[in-house]
Amino acid sequence: MTQFLDTDIKFLKGVGEARSKVLMTELEICTFGDLLFTFPFRHVDRSRFYKISDLQGEMPVVQILGRFISFQTEGEGVRTRLKGLFSDGRRLMEIVWFSKINYFKDAYRPGVDYVVFGKPTSYRGEWQMSHPEISVYDPMKPPSGFNGIYSLPDKMRKKGYGPRFLSDLVRNVINHPRFGEIQETLPREIVSAYRLMPLKEALVNMHFPKNPESLQKARERMKFEELFYLELHILRYSRERGRKIRGFVFPRIGTYFNGFYKECIPFELTGAQKRVLKEIREDMRSGRQMNRLLQGDVGSGKTMVAFMTMLMAADNGFQSALMAPTEILASQHYDTIGKWAAQIGLKTALLTGSTRAKERREIHEGLVSGEIDIIVGTHALIEETVQFSNLGLAVIDEQHRFGVAQRARMWKKSEVAPHVLVMTATPIPRTLAMTVYGDLDVSVIDELPPGRKPVQTYLKFDSNRTEVYRLIYNELRAGRQAYIVYPLVHENPKLELKSIEAGLERVRSIFKDFEVCCVHGQMKPAAKDAQMERFVSGEAKILVATTVIEVGVNVPNASVMLIENAERFGLSQLHQLRGRVGRGADHSYCVLMSHVKISGDTRKRLGIMTDTSDGFLISEADMKMRGPGDMEGTQQSGIAFNLKVANLATDGQIVSLARNVADKVLDAHPELMETAQAEAVEKSPDSMRLDRDSMEILRRELKVRFAKNYDWSRIS
Repeated sequence: MTQFLDTDIKFLKGVGEARSKVLMTELEICTFGDLLFTFPFRHVDRSRFYKISDLQGEMPVVQILGRFISFQTEGEGVRTRLKGLFSDGRRLMEIVWFSKINYFKDAYRPGVDYVVFGKPTSYRGEWQMSHPEISVYDPMKPPSGFNGIYSLPDKMRKKGYGPRFLSDLVRNVINHPRFGEIQETLPREIVSAYRLMPLKEALVNMHFPKNPESLQKARERMKFEELFYLELHILRYSRERGRKIRGFVFPRIGTYFNGFYKECIPFELTGAQKRVLKEIREDMRSGRQMNRLLQGDVGSGKTMVAFMTMLMAADNGFQSALMAPTEILASQHYDTIGKWAAQIGLKTALLTGSTRAKERREIHEGLVSGEIDIIVGTHALIEETVQFSNLGLAVIDEQHRFGVAQRARMWKKSEVAPHVLVMTATPIPRTLAMTVYGDLDVSVIDELPPGRKPVQTYLKFDSNRTEVYRLIYNELRAGRQAYIVYPLVHENPKLELKSIEAGLERVRSIFKDFEVCCVHGQMKPAAKDAQMERFVSGEAKILVATTVIEVGVNVPNASVMLIENAERFGLSQLHQLRGRVGRGADHSYCVLMSHVKISGDTRKRLGIMTDTSDGFLISEADMKMRGPGDMEGTQQSGIAFNLKVANLATDGQIVSLARNVADKVLDAHPELMETAQAEAVEKSPDSMRLDRDSMEILRRELKVRFAKNYDWSRIS
């Protein structure tokens, strides 16, 4: 930015030493620029006066013109409060202060016209406002236009900082004689081509818009800028990896792949699986490291694709490793892959934290000698003692459960980085995938194997419990199995949630004719595995569990799942849990059990689960409701979003535009990539050529915005 925006906030009119410390501590505002880029979270129309009789339901902040009738102090000590009776000439409301009482008692007088501005609330049938903004009414200067509402922490409000505090300070920055020194942060060619509002004008309108249209244009400008630089940063590293990170060349499709495909494969591959295998094949013979994200809904056949990719590695003389986040999931993968590999003479091994010392030594030796072709394991695979003869492929399942640095340690097992296949059964919304995983090539398995029936999903309440138990009982009598999922292991008196602790005995008493087992995250791995084995083998007919079963548990005979307190789970998590049933040929059911008294938003959210089984639709809805920061895995993606205005959940069109423009700029200016040779790149006819000044803007902004970002894209 400019020297003006880097000015210490204490030098701004209205701040000083004391207030600057409050701003730094509570809002991380240290400079003029920090303040100017602290935007209102919403705007209100100050051109209208409301009457108290207009107030109803949940209203936003409003302004009312009137006079104080009287003041009264109530309570003692910390419970002391000041109440002012305020009239608009027809009706009365209370204005309440809980701090700085003596100040407010002296600040306002009966009989003077005031404008009170705040959020009205109904208390015992009467309207009141707490600590509103109050100003003397000046008929020559009536309030007008759109005003920003800024978020202030409780500590600041309790110290008497009112709603106008930040607004007044921002106005002081905008009115500063040096405000005009602020430099544009986007190339003029982009501002002109896409008719974006210039930066200084956008900043003014973000805080003090002339009208709704000006506010909308300012927001679009600021959103585009944030997303453009984020996409440019991701894409330049993505392209750079393609140039400088070489990979093993796998030219052959040989005996292992062809033999398994023609003679051993247990079912016909779907068209989506064949398409993805072709994409992987092209990557692995290109000479560059494959770095591919494989998305596929639960039950879509990702494990088969991963195994056949391992066969490509084996045909070219290389080893493969599959890393899973839990021992349960690793064991399931080992059982499946081990059976397939044994049919064609490949040796597999399982390495987890529970592997005994003697067996561990044998596995280490087998990996170094090359005797073991495929290793499946947990975090144990990234220990320094684990070395390979020639690791050519690393598969990471449910990768959002691993930290970036943990995954990085896997690539150090080979002098040349192995090909990487990242798998997830958590469908990722397109805008999030473009950003969080923007540096990976993406493959999607969007078909289910033939014969799979969609899971019938119902929302039920406690009054329907007998009906739900009857459904479970009928499925058990028919020889099938059931899951019952609880949100808690132990009772919590502060939460009205059901727990395994209370529920296990209840389940055993209701279904006393059937064996019940139990799994949760607080159990030791050996005990957990023993209980899971009882369910997998069919000895136990009901598995009572927490969400530890949401990934990797494959019991085709399980046909019904009951999820207690379903309102407490996110949509993506509910979808993952539901994916544990419907894995066989029988009709399957998922029952979402909830309190009757749930909000309209919660009812709508659970309704999405009953309306669709499409994981991508569910993930889009989940992100719109909860925001991208809450989606599993984004916190570990290695990309710092720091988005102040843009929202990946709702700004998909701007994300696409920003990425498209970033592509055009990189086509014309490969020199933005540190190791690129400008003359070696063929210019696209659709590229966007920038002049020298614009290139300086790009370099400056990339340096400022991403100075602290490590190049995690190389190890995603």
